[in-house]
Amino acid sequence: MRGIREFSDGVMPIECFKGMASLLSTILHRWPPSRYTVWNDAKLLEVLEVMRVKPDFSVKVAVMKLYTTIALCGNGAKKLLEKGESLLHIMVLCMGRSHPISVRIEGFRLAQCLAKNEEGCLKMMSLCCDPFVKAIIDGMSGWTSHSGKIANDQMSLLLEACHLALISRWAGEHHDCLWEHGIDRVLLKLLLHDFQDEPLQQLLSLEEQLSIAREGLKANFLLGLRPYVWDLLGWLAIHCREDFNPNIQGCELRIGILITCACISFVDSIRKGHQICQNDVADTLRSEAASRAVMMMIYSPCKYIATKASDMLYEILRPTSKEHLKRLMHMLKIRPSMDNVGMPNMLQTSINLVALVCYSGIPQYQSHIVENGGIHALMDLIWWCLRNDIHIGRLSLAPHLHNTLSERTCCWICKEDWEGNNILLLYGLWGLAELMHSGSSGNTVEIFGGQVDYTEAQFVSTLQGICSDNSGTSPGIKWYAAFILKYFGLYGFPCKLGRHIVKALNMNEYADVQLILTNGNSLSVHGVILSAQCPPLLPSEEMSHYEKASNGSSGGYDTKSKPEKLHKEIRLSSHVDNLALAKLLEYVYVGYLNAGEEPLKKVKILAKRCNLQSLLIMFGRRHPKWGTPFPRYDLSLALAPAGLYFSDVMLEAKANESISWTCTICSKSVPHMHCHKVVLWSRCDYLRALLQSGMRERFLPFYCIATFRCNIFGV
Repeated sequence: MRGIREFSDGVMPIECFKGMASLLSTILHRWPPSRYTVWNDAKLLEVLEVMRVKPDFSVKVAVMKLYTTIALCGNGAKKLLEKGESLLHIMVLCMGRSHPISVRIEGFRLAQCLAKNEEGCLKMMSLCCDPFVKAIIDGMSGWTSHSGKIANDQMSLLLEACHLALISRWAGEHHDCLWEHGIDRVLLKLLLHDFQDEPLQQLLSLEEQLSIAREGLKANFLLGLRPYVWDLLGWLAIHCREDFNPNIQGCELRIGILITCACISFVDSIRKGHQICQNDVADTLRSEAASRAVMMMIYSPCKYIATKASDMLYEILRPTSKEHLKRLMHMLKIRPSMDNVGMPNMLQTSINLVALVCYSGIPQYQSHIVENGGIHALMDLIWWCLRNDIHIGRLSLAPHLHNTLSERTCCWICKEDWEGNNILLLYGLWGLAELMHSGSSGNTVEIFGGQVDYTEAQFVSTLQGICSDNSGTSPGIKWYAAFILKYFGLYGFPCKLGRHIVKALNMNEYADVQLILTNGNSLSVHGVILSAQCPPLLPSEEMSHYEKASNGSSGGYDTKSKPEKLHKEIRLSSHVDNLALAKLLEYVYVGYLNAGEEPLKKVKILAKRCNLQSLLIMFGRRHPKWGTPFPRYDLSLALAPAGLYFSDVMLEAKANESISWTCTICSKSVPHMHCHKVVLWSRCDYLRALLQSGMRERFLPFYCIATFRCNIFGV
């Protein structure tokens, strides 16, 4: 490090710098603890900034390698991204066609490290999205083949470019850029090398598309890259805009051929339907990626892609669909023993589940699946996964997602993956949600009428437990568990905190707001709960009235004097139904509501007026958009100014204990915290007892305010 830090161009030979940089790269790659001293060395990074613009290509390779090993550390990657466009501009230039392949490869490897998580990826896209995507497209398309073979160096570059293109797994503006720069043409070239769409002036018939796709796939061109192609196609579909129009993009024919190729590969995988032998694992891994791509296309938010994929798959399956579906149902009912839960069995089970989810998305097959026990099979599989604590993530089923760089990283904090590490449970819930809401599943009596080993109450309780779990259950699994609960009349997002706060619902304990309907009925509620969970129920003029009553104090009242008890009446419109309002308040307090079809119609109107978007999603029939965070029951807003207008108690450390607490929002040290009796009363048995004992209202001895904030408010 000292040698690089003190390197002076013109005094020391450039070969000396390259040797030192190479040695340091090796050390950083093998010994993660050494990375901190490098990325935290400002002088060393300044030298690298000077050297990276040198025209000597071998110097650029050395600098890019050193940057890459620095970025193996999550904190090091953040440090490099702080340099903004200057570093990214050089990196993108190195990825371009004007540089030798060795330089381009190092540029792609650095980009992979910087884009290891969603935060880093979106940061780069905000600074240089278009040139970054163009470099990816160039890396994936700028190769040539001779007799069906690609030179080793070009193949290495192609692999790195394909791996970087997997940033498509995150939504963002780069998706529009990928379409604009012709990602469809690139993927088609990787699948069918000789396909030429320019001579074709009109769309092909179904038979012509199938013929072109089958002949091209039989050539087995670039088999090792097909998992990348299928994954990219799936991510592009699942994150595609609803109004995406291939006619405008001029890619309708190419997208049609890509969908056809994926559907053919999918059908081939389910037609085999046998236990995997060691010799055909590679082929099955490709089948897993192709099947998953078809599933994501069928459930794409883009109407064109979803309709095209469903229609194409139906046409290909139609001749022998019932036979294959019957065999698929039989295979799904076979559970591997816990002594034989290995990758081949889990891989085949995953493919079978994806196939059933695809079938379930095609209306013509839904009733047939239900009649042949599809719902029972999926419920049993869900029960089996939970009972045996099965945890199989997508990474275990897709070796192409790994590389040598990902195995050497440290200090990376990656956002929780939407699909999580229990892919079988996700697919099982996905398929079950689709079948139950298709209208083909009958009623609960038919489902639980002695045909399963558990009761309806047990199953509902299990789904509620999945939604309430904060210990690692992925957002995708929670979303589909919540969607299935709709079938049982439960709409919303069950959570542990809501089970505590519901104690205050329909009770006058510390209620400070009355909602009065035109028929004279009224409901006593708590302003702080409404301000955090449903602000539109509190008119803005009422909020300003509270603010005036607080004497301008940001904490809700003057800390030198005890405020008068605030109690407000809010008269509601004649259009507000009593039962609908009660159900909406149930959602506000508990996190979900229980309602039948009739009151639900009026609750929908109220939810729309109150802009409760998450609840409105549950009322619809569409699946959650991939990547959508699972809604949290979060009362931390009660600590913000709007919530503090309603504060009626102050927590303060004991006088004989000097506890200093720093607010994580404003970074100021405060000796006390404004709070709300209703939250304390609902959430903490100890504090409820203190409040009920008639103790002083302004001050409560509390040993740790920081812990209080985390545990009581659910943040």
